[in-house]
Amino acid sequence: MLKIGVLGAGHLGKIHLKCIKQTTVYELVGFYDADPANAAAVEADLGIKAFAGVDELIDQVDVVDIVTPTLAHFDCASKALKKFRHVFIEKPVVTTPAEAKALISLAEEAGVKVQVGHVERFNPAFIAAAPYIQNPMFIETHRLAQFNPRGTDVPVILDLMIHDIDIVLSIVKANIRKVSASGVAVVSDTPDIANARIEFDNGCVANLTASRISMKNMRKSRFFQRDAYIAVDFLTKKTEIIRMQGIDPEKARPLDMILDLGPGKQPKQILFENPEVLPLNAIQSELKRFADAIISNTPPPVTINDGYAALDLAYQIIGKMNSAANRVE
Repeated sequence: MLKIGVLGAGHLGKIHLKCIKQTTVYELVGFYDADPANAAAVEADLGIKAFAGVDELIDQVDVVDIVTPTLAHFDCASKALKKFRHVFIEKPVVTTPAEAKALISLAEEAGVKVQVGHVERFNPAFIAAAPYIQNPMFIETHRLAQFNPRGTDVPVILDLMIHDIDIVLSIVKANIRKVSASGVAVVSDTPDIANARIEFDNGCVANLTASRISMKNMRKSRFFQRDAYIAVDFLTKKTEIIRMQGIDPEKARPLDMILDLGPGKQPKQILFENPEVLPLNAIQSELKRFADAIISNTPPPVTINDGYAALDLAYQIIGKMNSAANRVE
């Protein structure tokens, strides 16, 4: 059993602590939180040992789970990697692409595993849809959230859109050709709503929208490909597949939906499917998969290079937004 310690016991950190307690692959040694009052409260509430310092906890474990504010990610991960500990690190992996590059070097030198917490890869709705997504040529995502002061110290790209950036990069296996973006700061000092258009060398286009000033929450993605449309609702955990396949009109049944494509072309049947979405805890799943990767000495499902790629594209989008804003001024 792998000994694990958690750095950070805020909102998400407490969720990690509870999920780890319910697994059989980890022995939860304890946690560290920079706020002594919060650490004492969590220790009393969850019955988990609170450590007095980061280094003290790192010394006692095999795996370090970093759920601190992003600004502390690099420092915490560096300390863990220099002591040859495996590291699970929440998204975004660190503050800047340069820091991510430095962590990649440290991880390679240490010869340990690093996984980034892009949790939507483990969303059961996306898992159900994944087998149907094959070479999409247009992707549209909407990630909208009601206003919450937590997280407004960073652009909405790093706060929300980065989830969809990672999903898109995990699906489209082609180089990025062009990035366009625009955003508006409404209630905070950085953009609260943004749109990005990403064009790939294989012809695929991804149109991503993120907002943290919406009247309702929404986390939907749509994938369009030859003869198929796949819709994934990450929030309600539902998946819908609409496919078309050629059909002999004489073999069509009365209730079949048939699309007539005109003279000389074979008609197509429209099929609707709702794949079974299995109930699972995405955070628990990603932590379990990390343990599997360590034990079997295989690559983690979301590598530190994946985390770097998502962060690098996020910064390209932020750069394009800043350029567009400067032109307006």
